Amino acid sequence: MATKQSLKNFQDHFLLFCESGFIAVNQADEDSAVKMFRAAQTINKENLLPKVGLGYLHMMKLELKQASEHFKEVLHKDPSHETAKTFLAFCYTLSTSKVSEGEKMLADLSAVTKDPMIKNLNESILNFVDNFVKKDPSPMEMKNKQEKKWK
Repeated sequence: MATKQSLKNFQDHFLLFCESGFIAVNQADEDSAVKMFRAAQTINKENLLPKVGLGYLHMMKLELKQASEHFKEVLHKDPSHETAKTFLAFCYTLSTSKVSEGEKMLADLSAVTKDPMIKNLNESILNFVDNFVKKDPSPMEMKNKQEKKWK
């Protein structure tokens, strides 16, 4: 078990572990991503970035319920965390029963954020929802039509 003193020696590695975790997610290396985020959490239990990273991992795997739980936990501790709000809203827009709630969250956040990257991401998500999620026929409707056609 790591001692407090030995953990202090790694404080300056916190962001490297987080960044490595996000890179691992983007390379579809779940095992490494989890290890990196857990290492970052061990070094700094108060920082919410590793929790956002774990939510991001689930979101990229389309495990929307698990991702949403991570983002809600972050928002419970820091209600103003804009990245967690955006990612939670994105999860909602991909859930058939919460699309409108996700869109409203994104629009509301875009109206108040001062962060141009958050605003740009929110606009991209809203554009994606309009062009793909809400587009008729939906992927599920297409599948049902194909199945009926082949019967």
